[in-house]
Amino acid sequence: MKRSPAFAFAVAAIGIANYSLMDAVMKGMSIAHGAYSAVLWRSVGAIVLLGPIFLMRRTPWPSRQALGLHLGRGVLAGSSVVLFFWGLVRVTMAQGVALTFLAPLIALFLAAAFLGETIRRAAIGGSMVASLGVLAIAAGQAQANASTDVVLGSVAVFAASILYAGSLIMLRRQAQIADPIEVALFTSIVLTLLLLPGAPWFSAMPDLAIWPWILGAALVGSVSAVLLAWAYGLAEAQVLAPVEYTAFVWAALLGYVVFDERVSAWTVGGALLIILGCLLAIRGRVAPAPQTEAGA
Repeated sequence: MKRSPAFAFAVAAIGIANYSLMDAVMKGMSIAHGAYSAVLWRSVGAIVLLGPIFLMRRTPWPSRQALGLHLGRGVLAGSSVVLFFWGLVRVTMAQGVALTFLAPLIALFLAAAFLGETIRRAAIGGSMVASLGVLAIAAGQAQANASTDVVLGSVAVFAASILYAGSLIMLRRQAQIADPIEVALFTSIVLTLLLLPGAPWFSAMPDLAIWPWILGAALVGSVSAVLLAWAYGLAEAQVLAPVEYTAFVWAALLGYVVFDERVSAWTVGGALLIILGCLLAIRGRVAPAPQTEAGA
């Protein structure tokens, strides 16, 4: 059954909201136990949750092409997520998420370069408006006296956004040939295999009291990964990329409620521009993506 790009956008928005909730949990875990350890054990938790589902569905083993994509995106996404949560410990959630907004903008052009997608005028215009919002937030942050730790955190999040842009493009390719459960599971497997060798030096076996938080983060993150993989199977990357901007509203809210982080007027103004950019980017009719098992 065919569904419109607007429906895919709505599904992706739900996925981003879930990811924002996971970000708050992961920030708390990273503060307490370190970003490396938090990401490693969340990935293990995701395997525990998704592995039985994958086996019970008797899904065929991924093809060589799919395994290559899983490996490539796992490396990109894994490196991105470790850098992101390391940086998020040092900056506010709103600031950290604002810096990641560079990723969808980069993804628009990567989609044209590697996927052969035509960049629509509405998508470009919406992204330009949203980028003004990011600049407004940056101007507000520049007025504060940032410590070295905050600067390093910002640099780490910036680097994470570049890697994440690449992972968004690979997600689009994955979603065309692989089931969403498969995409989420194998991304977690690759990330776990990447981080396990360093565990004796950078991590430790979590206490039993921590495991409910690990599994909770893994559950929310896995649901988000499945929703995004499904959405990217329905619509072009340039249509869905601006949905990342909605994470700012959730980050500002959760940062305030959970970590008592304050949001400046500059940040609020930037958020309004970002939301406007999202609305502009999805205006107009766009032909649905070819239907696959992942996006049916």
